[in-house]
Amino acid sequence: MTENAFGAIELGGTKTFVLIAKDRSKIYSRKIFPTLSPKQTIMDISNFFREQTNTFNVKLKSIGIGSFGPLDLDPESKTFGYITSTPKLEWRFTNLKGNIENGLQTPVVIDTDVNASALGEFQSLLDQDIDCFVYITIGTGIGAGFIVNGKLVHGLVHPEFGHIKIPHDKRIDPFIGICPYHQDCFEGLASGPALEERWHISPNLLPKHHMAWELEADYISLALMNLICTISPQKIILGGGVMHQTQLFEKIHRKTRNLLNNYIKSKYLEDHIHELITPPQLKDNSGILGALDLAINNSR
Repeated sequence: MTENAFGAIELGGTKTFVLIAKDRSKIYSRKIFPTLSPKQTIMDISNFFREQTNTFNVKLKSIGIGSFGPLDLDPESKTFGYITSTPKLEWRFTNLKGNIENGLQTPVVIDTDVNASALGEFQSLLDQDIDCFVYITIGTGIGAGFIVNGKLVHGLVHPEFGHIKIPHDKRIDPFIGICPYHQDCFEGLASGPALEERWHISPNLLPKHHMAWELEADYISLALMNLICTISPQKIILGGGVMHQTQLFEKIHRKTRNLLNNYIKSKYLEDHIHELITPPQLKDNSGILGALDLAINNSR
């Protein structure tokens, strides 16, 4: 007898994760491959699902996608499910949802990669009575997924936290930033590619005590101060490749608390900031498991 299964896709700027599962506890197969051109990547995704459904004799009931953006998430729009004005030029105005849905003849639900990561992590926090939560990824790009009153936040389009403007003292940091739209927005100053462009070396090769990490912690802390003052989250998770530099957390805790300067009274800011601002519980699986949650929720 053929069982129902669910597909999950985490489409990142450099890597694509795919997974097929019955649920979180029964994963049939998963794979990672490079994010290339839209045509090649969508072909790789489709081939994976065709091969694995045959191998495990399962039928895909729904597929969840967490993708880099910006995305058009308005169901009434002619370009619903498209990647829109992304800095990845060859991916601009790619009909991601439609191409995968039509190619595999399977319903697809799509959201941003960070919303998928937020959902994945939030599902692991259900026993902590948290209903205002933020997941921030700092890697190839910077983005944030927000859950407020237990629900993912959308709106005009979706949050683009990576493109907020933060103070940039060019006497200390003359780097102009790399964002093709805003130059020195948060992403333009603090993403992985910004670190590499500024210091002329891969961030992974920078020594732990390099001055780059103090500057990086400054920018992240400025962004977190704005975030805490705006939506007052009960938990902030910092993920993405840059945050594999775990020495950043202590610096971010200290600098964020100093910037707030005792204005907001909370035990989590005063004595337990390490419980407020944390690494992901699911490590690098937040996005792909969140995409799986999207698919499962879409079938209910």
